[in-house]
Amino acid sequence: MQNGTNLYALDISGASFTKACGGPCTEGCVTLARIGEDAWALGDSKRPDAQPLRFTTEELDAAGIDPAHFGLGA
Repeated sequence: MQNGTNLYALDISGASFTKACGGPCTEGCVTLARIGEDAWALGDSKRPDAQPLRFTTEELDAAGIDPAHFGLGA
């Protein structure tokens, strides 16, 4: 399992972000990418220049974010 400090040391330059939307996504969506064994990057398509936040699978679960809604497996 990754810890919060190590998550930001991971290179995400090649990460493939996907969107999860509850509607037509006309104003942007949350994006998610798997960046490691137990590591995720959460971005905002409305702010593509903003650095994505990084979480462990356990942290995503605690926040109620399910990777399956993004077409990703946990």
